[in-house]
Amino acid sequence: MNNSTITVITGGSRGLGRSTALALASRGQNSIITYRSGEAAARETIQSIEKLGARAAMLQLDVGQVAGFAGFVTRLREVLNSTFGRERFDALVNNAGEGLHKPFVETTEAEFDELVNVHLKGPFFLTQRLLPWIEDGGRIVNISSGLARFSFPGHSAYASMKGAIEVLTRYQAKELGARGIAVNTVAPGAIATDFNGGAVRDNSALNAGVASSTALGRVGLPDDIGGVISNLLREDNRWINGQRIEASGGMNL
Repeated sequence: MNNSTITVITGGSRGLGRSTALALASRGQNSIITYRSGEAAARETIQSIEKLGARAAMLQLDVGQVAGFAGFVTRLREVLNSTFGRERFDALVNNAGEGLHKPFVETTEAEFDELVNVHLKGPFFLTQRLLPWIEDGGRIVNISSGLARFSFPGHSAYASMKGAIEVLTRYQAKELGARGIAVNTVAPGAIATDFNGGAVRDNSALNAGVASSTALGRVGLPDDIGGVISNLLREDNRWINGQRIEASGGMNL
């Protein structure tokens, strides 16, 4: 992808989405980031992107509310035209999400449904809605988790959604191949962000436990993942398709 490319990143105002947008901006590539409620953080991210010499825009979006997708697409098309002079964009990163740490026997139907809406139904139908506006030869990156490979008690519902996303990725790669669109999954390990209440970042015992189970001897940082996602969008990685790429530092090998 060249320096005129545009990547739409859901949940791009903080954490892994923000890191991805900044990694792209460091190569002069442009982003449209979404946020659910953190408008101030989104504005700060936009400013950081622009300082790196790239262009950016932000739009509010709750990926758990499919009913709002039609309006989002309308706003996105307006921003593409007004900010970038384009009708389509080049890549989509389905990053937005939320966590749940709760034993299987205690997980409620409402909590399960919330995770379905945010992590599976939302990305499924948002991608479907956006397909007409993704360039042929474009890219889609879905975000999974190391928890879809290894198991920690308390993550059964969340990890189940990520397992489903990995299956969906393979089907999307197969069905969208005729348009030259490559679709892959990036599966982070435990990352020190504010995700799940900042547990990995702020709980010293948990942090040490994760580090001890990781071959590289530490927990992950946002830039460890943002760099992977942005590199996956490079032109010379076009032949990677339908793959699950785990970025966990060698966790639970």
